[in-house]
Amino acid sequence: MATEDKNRATAAAILPLVGGAANVGSIAHCMTRLRLGLHDRSLVDDEALKALPAVMGVVEDETYQIVLGPGTVARVTPEFERLVAEARETAPAPAPDEPPTVDDLAAQGAAIKAEQKARNATPFKLFLRRIANIFVPLIPALIGCGIIAGLNGLLVNLGWLPAVTPALAAMASGFMALIAVFVGYNTAKEFGGTPILGGAVAAIIVFPGVAKIDAFGQTLSPGQGGVLGALGAAVLAVYVEKWCRRWVPEALDVLVTPTLTVLISGLVTIFGLMYVAGEVSSAIGTFADWLLSNGGAGAGFVLGGLFLPLVMLGLHQALIPIHTTLIEQQGYTVLLPILAMAGAGQVGAAMAVYVRLPRNESIRRTIRSALPAGLLGVGEPLIYGVSLPLGRPFVTACVGGAFGGGFVGLFHQLGDTVGSTAIGPSGWALFPLLDGNHGLGSTIAIYGAGLLAGYVAGFLATYFFGFSKDLLTEFNVSQEPPSSTVAATGGHRTPTAPANTTPHNPNDPDSPAKAPAGV
Repeated sequence: MATEDKNRATAAAILPLVGGAANVGSIAHCMTRLRLGLHDRSLVDDEALKALPAVMGVVEDETYQIVLGPGTVARVTPEFERLVAEARETAPAPAPDEPPTVDDLAAQGAAIKAEQKARNATPFKLFLRRIANIFVPLIPALIGCGIIAGLNGLLVNLGWLPAVTPALAAMASGFMALIAVFVGYNTAKEFGGTPILGGAVAAIIVFPGVAKIDAFGQTLSPGQGGVLGALGAAVLAVYVEKWCRRWVPEALDVLVTPTLTVLISGLVTIFGLMYVAGEVSSAIGTFADWLLSNGGAGAGFVLGGLFLPLVMLGLHQALIPIHTTLIEQQGYTVLLPILAMAGAGQVGAAMAVYVRLPRNESIRRTIRSALPAGLLGVGEPLIYGVSLPLGRPFVTACVGGAFGGGFVGLFHQLGDTVGSTAIGPSGWALFPLLDGNHGLGSTIAIYGAGLLAGYVAGFLATYFFGFSKDLLTEFNVSQEPPSSTVAATGGHRTPTAPANTTPHNPNDPDSPAKAPAGV
């Protein structure tokens, strides 16, 4: 009960600082962030929000994002939604003939401005955001089933509980066997169609009966095309449905539109999309294996070093369907353990900042509070609270990620594959999801050594190259506020610490999400 009260208290503290219930247009959350669509951004009190003990940072994007951390955000969001609903129910109705006030006009202007900003977003980034919205809601199931699959594999290898392992295998594999249906459902929902029709068309891909059908000179196999085929089939279903809504008489719509949607989209899926998507999916798996088998340390170095910048630009969302395709094909994605090294570089860089700024208790306090989350793969608090505002440490964190990625990539080239059975977690949280071709012990050892390489490289690069003389002089001073200010902020955030409101276009997964959400 105390936990529920704490979550409700957090939600109650946030609500007035974002302008109250009347200023909230939409509410959602990913793996680490409360995402709010606001009518008037000027009503938000950023500094007061950052001072709340539960708030790790804020990020401004198309939505206003409040970083609360994994677990916490999933509990605070429902309480926040209830408070908003309660406030709207008790709000007095406006007088019918009352003319709009200056505040009303300002709110309308802010809404128009926000709408215009959304229109100016690049089509590519909007497309990636939609892709993330499709896959991020699937991450919890991928994580849960992935951990069960790892546990089952361990029990099978040890020869323990033989009566239980078939049940665990069914639990782990059931979702993956039908993941195309969930992708189709979410795709239709995201693109403005009827979700169940998207799921119905995507279900054709996993139906065993397709094994009796020949297309392009070959017999189809259940699951051929995977999540990419499901995505394409559902998008096609949305366009067919919208076309039907325009031309089918309203009296016949309930019968004709669903039938034509499934029939037309289904035929194209069976005699076209399944084959094409299957070839693309196979090419993705082949290319990933070729890249790491031949590129090895070099490929891992580049992937590990570029992942943090990709996150900052929002381009990491393009990797979500690739990860999912690899998991569907091979049982694990070989890319995620390498990309996870970016988080290790970030942790090493933060440790170096802690050592190099012994007098700046404000930054050191932020690092102490954010480091446990960073070790578990949630990198936002360290990125937005430490490395990115300082500048150079963000670059040296990328160097640490590059060395960690190069280490894991080298072992892949030598024949030791390290993969993850799910997307979302990284850092230490990825250990339960690891899988490979040479046994769990070898896989864990390589991944753990890669994390250590990332920590060490990120620390050394930041310690020796992360600060110019001017930067060191500016920040290696006491920035302790008066005791009254510390008490007012709960000792969590100080006004003189580096601001963590840097504009960003992120994910857990995710956002998303989250997708995958943490680094």
